Amino acid sequence: MAKKIPLRICTGCGESKPKKELIRVLRTPEEEVCIDASGKKNGRGAYICLSADCLQKAINSRGLERSLKMPIPNELIDTLKKELVSLESDIKKGV
Repeated sequence: MAKKIPLRICTGCGESKPKKELIRVLRTPEEEVCIDASGKKNGRGAYICLSADCLQKAINSRGLERSLKMPIPNELIDTLKKELVSLESDIKKGV
């Protein structure tokens, strides 16, 4: 029997994709927002595609704020963008 692949919906583009292809943005119990590369940390998660475009769409549509159930300050948005760009380049390099 084939193993079931967990699917998640991207907060930016709204597409369903396998969980491993998406990046998890996490709100920790301490009310901090960060990128959870392992996908296993405690807290409320929202998923986005590994692209700056999807992150921008999620921010513009307030989808990320709705999913995490908290407002996201601008400084944090800049940090998320930088983290995503570095993750994107690491994956393209094959790290």
